[in-house]
Amino acid sequence: MTEPAYDAEALRERALATLVAARERTALLTDCVDGPDLTAQHSPLMSPLVWDLAHIGNQEEQWLLRAVAGQEAIRPEIDSLYDAFEHPRAERPKLPLLPPEEARRYAADVRGRALDVLERTAFHGSDLTEAGFAFGMVAQHEQQHDETMLITHQLRKGPRALVAPDPEPVPPYDGPAEVLVPGGPFTMGTSTEPWALDNERPAHRREVAPFLIDTTPVTNGAYQAFIADGGYQDPRWWTPEGWAHIQRNAISAPLFWRRDGGQWLRRRFGVTEAVPPEEPVVHVCWYEADAYARWAGRRLPTEAEWEKAARYDPATGRSTRYPWGDADPGPEHANLGQRHLRPAPAGSYPAGQSPLGVRQLIGDVWEWTASDLAPYPGFRAFPYREYSEVFFGPEYKVLRGGSFAVDAVACRGTFRNWDYPVRRQIFSGFRTARSAEGV
Repeated sequence: MTEPAYDAEALRERALATLVAARERTALLTDCVDGPDLTAQHSPLMSPLVWDLAHIGNQEEQWLLRAVAGQEAIRPEIDSLYDAFEHPRAERPKLPLLPPEEARRYAADVRGRALDVLERTAFHGSDLTEAGFAFGMVAQHEQQHDETMLITHQLRKGPRALVAPDPEPVPPYDGPAEVLVPGGPFTMGTSTEPWALDNERPAHRREVAPFLIDTTPVTNGAYQAFIADGGYQDPRWWTPEGWAHIQRNAISAPLFWRRDGGQWLRRRFGVTEAVPPEEPVVHVCWYEADAYARWAGRRLPTEAEWEKAARYDPATGRSTRYPWGDADPGPEHANLGQRHLRPAPAGSYPAGQSPLGVRQLIGDVWEWTASDLAPYPGFRAFPYREYSEVFFGPEYKVLRGGSFAVDAVACRGTFRNWDYPVRRQIFSGFRTARSAEGV
């Protein structure tokens, strides 16, 4: 038998560290509020926090204890309660969910058994165990729900429950507003990242025409100019569906913004503050991002353009794991992992810029792209169709890059996120692009 081309013990240590980090974050998000806040539904768009807590444990049980270790189910009777496809979020508060303390005990019981499984699992022999994939998948799943729970905290009314230091202040960005990305082929997706999910695979050649892309995400200050120019009142900038959506819902600014005299204010995790002009705009839907881009005489980048700007190194012709290279993210590279509870000012993290000079492609805000979610050539659903395949089609728009709420384990240069074009509660922003013809 051919020996695996990786260090199994290093992978085991990585799996342990990522599982522990995810659980510590889950505890932070659920221990900072009392029982009524855990069981309440703070928005029909979101689950009660206690549902996420037990769902995390149930998914870990199903994949690590049952699928990997072949163990009998601990509590098979709750599987359907925590099946995200069986019960839409709006219905979940009516289910006979585990109470908070019981949910905590269940998740802790599963975790203790899962760590025993981790100690004795060989990282080869099946697709699930190869390179520790199942453990990485479970850690990513928990961190994705941690981001979802952080969104719930943002939607929650009442006093602040979470605190974190602000990003380091930086001088106002005064570099080039846009960067030229050369045309030609590049490698999109991955076939080698051991914990990449099915929609990121396989690596394939993609041709992209030359284009220009914003050096940084669009800021609050720039977006305020769109509002001041009557952007929300002018149907020229909106798709028919987008115009109908903002008219129907009386939308006139990003979510959580309100006007107070001559000043824009926003609510952020229970605190009202002035909208900082230097930060990337956040909590805008795809329709708003698209309308701003049209107003600015530009457009949203396609998903392939975004990934080429993030990963392509013209000096070598290869695609790197991250904009800054192949090294895992550090605090100097990007605003990730709920280290802060807001985006960093535009132009931050020069150490994290791409070889072409594009900044903040990872972290800060999810970035809407022009693309619908679609499979890559050679796509294979794994380990279950419901992770990606059922979402392929024009209903969903792709977001790339991660936000301040995303942990590094669930964020790569190839990582793909998606949502309905009306969604604004997510930590979503954008940058714009334009054709390079005539440049």
